Amino acid sequence: MDDEKCDLIQSNGIRDKKMEIIDGWTIKYHANGKTMWSKGKMSGETPDGYWEWYRPDGTLKRSGHFDKGEPVGEWITYDNKGKKYKTTNRGEK
Repeated sequence: MDDEKCDLIQSNGIRDKKMEIIDGWTIKYHANGKTMWSKGKMSGETPDGYWEWYRPDGTLKRSGHFDKGEPVGEWITYDNKGKKYKTTNRGEK
């Protein structure tokens, strides 16, 4: 993990999320630095493959696939209990 990246401020004044790579998975954390915000695979600087996003309490919020940075296929939004709430089809690339 690159600790220096955890506290960087972007040019727009927004703090970068704490990030680490574990077994090829890129994991980003909520602003508290403790709870997972997202998890997925990267190809260089671009999301590629399956990704998940989480609420601060740890429940699954959204999941879907990227193809070279573009959202594709079925994306699922989950309610605050982690149950499937809505499905959106982002189509094929």
